[in-house]
Amino acid sequence: MKIGLHVSDFDWPGGAQTLATDLQRVATAAEDAGFARLSVADHLWQIEANGAPEAPMLEAYTTLGFLAACTTRVELLTWVTAVTYREPAMLAKCVTTLDVLSGGRAWLGIGAGWYEEEARGLGLSFPPLTERFERLEEALRICRLMFGHDTAQPGVEFHGKHHQLGRTLNSPPPLRRIPVMIGGGGEKRTLRLVALYADACNLFATPDLEHKLDVLREHCEAVSRDYDDIEKTVVLPIDPGSRGENVEPILKELQRLAGLGITHAHTKVPHVDEIAPLELLGDRIIPEAAQF
Repeated sequence: MKIGLHVSDFDWPGGAQTLATDLQRVATAAEDAGFARLSVADHLWQIEANGAPEAPMLEAYTTLGFLAACTTRVELLTWVTAVTYREPAMLAKCVTTLDVLSGGRAWLGIGAGWYEEEARGLGLSFPPLTERFERLEEALRICRLMFGHDTAQPGVEFHGKHHQLGRTLNSPPPLRRIPVMIGGGGEKRTLRLVALYADACNLFATPDLEHKLDVLREHCEAVSRDYDDIEKTVVLPIDPGSRGENVEPILKELQRLAGLGITHAHTKVPHVDEIAPLELLGDRIIPEAAQF
């Protein structure tokens, strides 16, 4: 099992004046510790789980470009992009640019979006849920075209209900086949889209996880998709404790998840700016989890 790091709380002691330096230290430490992926949230206001809306938040793709320059191995993505915040072709171009400039380390993480207060506050599009899912499916199809997943011919047309593209040209192309991860566990729509379009799903490590995986399997069977081709990831808070007192329970839980077919656990680590928690995970959790 691989472990990924999510950084979404930037309310660090040095404030904006040292934020770039602090973020660089976190990224370097995460890569040195062996984290497989490094993500940021695609929000413009802070979310309630981390603090007040007024708390510091960085724009996602600018931040990922900065992180690409700070690192050389760790994979980079949003966890996850709200589909209505960018036109799909622009999103595909952002992710492709990240892939090219990072040396082939970009993922597309995407979902239907949920933070209505943020969208309304900043004048961003936030249509009803049914339309957001329609737009999500079209965005997935457009991104796959522009990434070269579904055609070897550059610049084909796309005609959908919400998006009309005369030429899906994307030059330079990605350096690799950019993986697509869809966030969310909605059984009727989200997991169906995973079966149709995604390389990975992202679920929560909750008591209904096994049921969600069964639903995904059913969707895969319905569209003749190999269930085993989809990487199963979970969001799992990991706090090793200041002296590593939580390491053993964490390893036990990771082993349980691996038994369900989960191959990647993505986590937000408390006090990440202090670096020591990342080093502790690198010493005692990441190498052990790799054996599961």
